Amino acid sequence: MSAVCLFILILCLYGTARTAAGKAETDGYEVIRKKVGQQVTIQCRSASNQEMLYLKRGLNEEEDIFCLTLQKSTINQKFTDRLQFHGPFPNVDILLKNLTLDDTGPYWCVYKVSSNYELKTSRGNGSVLLVVTESGPAPSPRPVCTGQSQGDLVLVSVVICAAVLIVVLTVFLIWIIIKTKPLRSTVKKRQVPVNDVYEDMRGTIRR
Repeated sequence: MSAVCLFILILCLYGTARTAAGKAETDGYEVIRKKVGQQVTIQCRSASNQEMLYLKRGLNEEEDIFCLTLQKSTINQKFTDRLQFHGPFPNVDILLKNLTLDDTGPYWCVYKVSSNYELKTSRGNGSVLLVVTESGPAPSPRPVCTGQSQGDLVLVSVVICAAVLIVVLTVFLIWIIIKTKPLRSTVKKRQVPVNDVYEDMRGTIRR
């Protein structure tokens, strides 16, 4: 019975992992492959009213590449000579020129707007995963995490958790079995002297 319950639990966890992986693929970004020295245009789009546009890089959006507001624009020093932008705010085309291998990574279009004295952040359309390769024959580019790889990591984590759970339950069952064995032997030993006394009393009465 315990084995059946564990099997059902593993199936449920597996289904949850596959759902998360599918969602990561659906919410993923466009993959663009370029060679060193080429250029790429990132088209950031937002249907709602916005006040600020940020172009961020990294899986966790940890690096600010470009910031544009209704009053001014700010460009990261690494891209000062290689970044251009045009188009009416908030729909802006951002051009990155003279690409290098270090430019590889995900780029996010992030919008911010003030509402009820709070700064609300939303991700706009146009985010891309940029993969820059060398112009000539060269080794494969650096591995880049995508939505599929993140889904695989979720699946592996679920399988590991299920394995740990099985081990814990197995150890618990073994511990229970070991604990109950001495208890059973003790009960049997206590019954022996009771039977002897009963037999002796019967023999005394017959005499």
